[in-house]
Amino acid sequence: MEPLPRTFYDRNALKVAPALLGCVLARRIGDGYVMGRIVETEAYVGEHDLACHARAGRTARTEVMYGDPGHAYVYLIYGIHQMLNCVCGPGSDANAVLVRAAEPVPDSLPWPHPSARGPGNLCKAFGVKARHNRADLCDPEGELIVLPRLGRPRIVRGPRIGVDYAGKWAAEPLRFCDVSSAHLSRPPGPR
Repeated sequence: MEPLPRTFYDRNALKVAPALLGCVLARRIGDGYVMGRIVETEAYVGEHDLACHARAGRTARTEVMYGDPGHAYVYLIYGIHQMLNCVCGPGSDANAVLVRAAEPVPDSLPWPHPSARGPGNLCKAFGVKARHNRADLCDPEGELIVLPRLGRPRIVRGPRIGVDYAGKWAAEPLRFCDVSSAHLSRPPGPR
């Protein structure tokens, strides 16, 4: 199981978010993997993006976003849901991709949660915890990795979900969906 290389993530989240569609999220559990094909993502493109956590600059929470691309940025929202993001680049340009939904793939261990529709459910289905923050997604021995694309997604983009506080950034078409999947968190917005 060879994960995506660091160079895959070493570009702005706007490029990485659609490229992640069809890739396989894999979480090692014992000798096997819980796996799912990524079908929905959102790009958070830097400090100027008012919906991006980096808008506040470098903090203890966002420090990982300023580090090497290809690491996990995991945080808790509403005090109950973990959110999984892939840190992107280039260099220390803080931006990331939120993984919003995945669909089961054959030969996967059973998911511990019935669905990976929506970022909170995705983390439950893959057992993503706060301890996975800063995990190296490019380490073949890692517990959490992303594998190359499986199949060809039909990509549609639209506005992100739940970022109404971000002014004009709420309407930016930075959500990417594989419309051939029945496992999206919500139907896609306008193209």
